[in-house]
Amino acid sequence: MLKVTNVRKSFGKNEILKGVDLTVEKGDVVVILGPSGSGKTTLLRTIDFLETADDGQLEFDEIKTSLAHAHKKTILNVRRKTGFVYQNYNLFTNKTALENVMEGLVTARKVPKEEARAIAEKALEKVGLLERKDFYPSQLSGGQQQRVGIARAIAPNPDVVLFDEPTSALDPELVGEVLGVIKELAKEGTTMIVVTHEMSFAEEVASQVVFMDGGIVVEKGSSRDIFNNPKEERTRQFLQRVLRRIEYEI
Repeated sequence: MLKVTNVRKSFGKNEILKGVDLTVEKGDVVVILGPSGSGKTTLLRTIDFLETADDGQLEFDEIKTSLAHAHKKTILNVRRKTGFVYQNYNLFTNKTALENVMEGLVTARKVPKEEARAIAEKALEKVGLLERKDFYPSQLSGGQQQRVGIARAIAPNPDVVLFDEPTSALDPELVGEVLGVIKELAKEGTTMIVVTHEMSFAEEVASQVVFMDGGIVVEKGSSRDIFNNPKEERTRQFLQRVLRRIEYEI
């Protein structure tokens, strides 16, 4: 369904991605783990052309293109097949929750307003926020704002939803409500690529776990294999350190 190969990206002399490959099949929940600076977010952003890769190829259903030299029309076609959930919500502060979800439908996809309203209300209902459709972002908690962001991403019924550390900006007590929505989407068969530090979520939901470090994929496999029997020493070190910290915090 979606495949990227040999993705490379540098910022100045800092090489962030060093030839990354990733394959996602329909219905997969691919969770990308790794320490800060490992290239996880950059990989996600290159897939959606929010960053332009220096090299690499993308195959997405019938689309085949260079990640470094894609035509604007091709980029638009890729984005029409994806939804993106940002770390920091990226909501319009002067628009209500409903208007935030409608905006992309009306502006980018030229959906008639009344049809867009119905689609947006259905998406807000799915994330449990229909009763707050007329609230502005300043009137919503961080978790509620992120759920609006998820509603905005799923409203156009994309083929793949990309999540860039969707809980990283939230207070700990608000993390559960956002992860709960993502888990429900996974149960419904939504294809997703999720960059996260939430280990229990990754272990429970992922059909494939990808561990990145230093701009490369160190190891990938099922959640059971990665969490219970990682093959690479670097993967074991990362999981031991992260899981030990979680136990300490608890």
